[in-house]
Amino acid sequence: MDVCLKLVWSLCFSESRGQVTVTQPGAVSSDLGASATITCTTSQDVYVYSSNHRLAWYQQRDGETPKLLIYWATRRESGISSRFSGSGSNSFFTLTISDVQAEDAAVYYCQSVHYINSQGLHSPSASSLQ
Repeated sequence: MDVCLKLVWSLCFSESRGQVTVTQPGAVSSDLGASATITCTTSQDVYVYSSNHRLAWYQQRDGETPKLLIYWATRRESGISSRFSGSGSNSFFTLTISDVQAEDAAVYYCQSVHYINSQGLHSPSASSLQ
């Protein structure tokens, strides 16, 4: 059985003084039990504070509220399975799901923080794993 990642192109934030665009590949598929990787590429480097990139990954299952999986790009939220891991720096980040299970079917959000012209911008992006 295949689990298909349908990744949505998303313009994540724009405003008059600057724009941050977050892009993801069109589609990725993975067999159950294999690994799946979702990429998050930003047009501007993600804000770094205390050596931590301000980027988070969320999972939202159908009918549920979003759940934080990864914060500061690499840190797993308490109670989250070790099958989920985050990596990356600057403007390229990944969420890797190892040993993919049917229960992983959800929408996955990448949220990054950027400072442009001294203004903080939050840029969410969405990807669905089906």
